[in-house]
Amino acid sequence: TQVLRKSLQRGVVLSTGSFLVYEAHKLISGFAEVHASFKVEDVIEQADYLYGSGETEKLYRLLVQHKNSDDAELLWRLARSSRDLAQLGSTSAEEKKQLTYDSLEYAKKALEKNESNFAAHKWYGICLSDVGDYEGIKTKIGNAIIIKEHFQRAIELNPKDATTIHLIGIWCYSFAEMPWYQRKIAATLFATPPTSTFQEALRYFHMAEEADPNFYSKNLLFLGKTYLKLNNKKMALLWLSKAKEYPAQTEEDKQV
Repeated sequence: TQVLRKSLQRGVVLSTGSFLVYEAHKLISGFAEVHASFKVEDVIEQADYLYGSGETEKLYRLLVQHKNSDDAELLWRLARSSRDLAQLGSTSAEEKKQLTYDSLEYAKKALEKNESNFAAHKWYGICLSDVGDYEGIKTKIGNAIIIKEHFQRAIELNPKDATTIHLIGIWCYSFAEMPWYQRKIAATLFATPPTSTFQEALRYFHMAEEADPNFYSKNLLFLGKTYLKLNNKKMALLWLSKAKEYPAQTEEDKQV
C-alpha cells in the first residue's frame, strides 16, 4: 500500500509485470547495470518502482549511470534520488554536501532540457533551497523569490500536485515567522522584500489537502502549527491529532 500511495502521488501507476520483465532481461543478458540499449521508459519505470519501494541507494546507482542523459524525466529523478541519498543517516557530512550540490546541477539540467516539465521546476526549487543551507542565510533569503517562482511554475504546469502546493505553504509560513534580523537581511537584498502571512500559508496547506487528502504527515502538522499561530486552538488540535495518528511509514513521519 505504501508503494501504491507514493506512486499515486506522482500520478504513476506502476506495473509489477514490467519490473519482472526487466529483472528477467538482466538475468538472461548477464548484466547487472542498465545499458544504453534500454529505452528511457524502461529505466524510468524501474526507477519509480525502486522509489516506491524505498530503495534509495539502489535507485541512485541506477540513475547516476544516466547523469549525462538529455531526458528531463531521468534528470529530475536523479536530482531527487541524490537528495534522498544525502538525507540518509549513513551518509557522511562530506558526501551529503557533494550530493546536495549534485542534485541542484541535475535539476538545473532537467530544466534546460525541458522547461515545461513541472517536476523539474519543483525539484530545482527544493534543491536550490538545500544549497542555501551551505551558503548562509543571506544566499538562502536571496534565492527565496526564485524558489517560489519555480514552485508556482510547477503548479501552473500541474495544478494537482499536492506536494508543490504544500511547499509554497512552507515558503509562506517561513516568511510569516521570519525573525527580525532575517527581515533586515531581506531588506538589504530586495527593494521590496518578500513577505507573507500565516493566513496565506494556511490557504496553501488547505489547497494541498484538497488536491490529495491525507497525502503527507507534514502537511497535517503544518495545518496544526499554522492554526496555533492564528490562535485557533480548536482547529489546531484537530489537525495535530490527525498528524499524530498518521501511520508512520518513513523517518520523517516519525519525526512529525
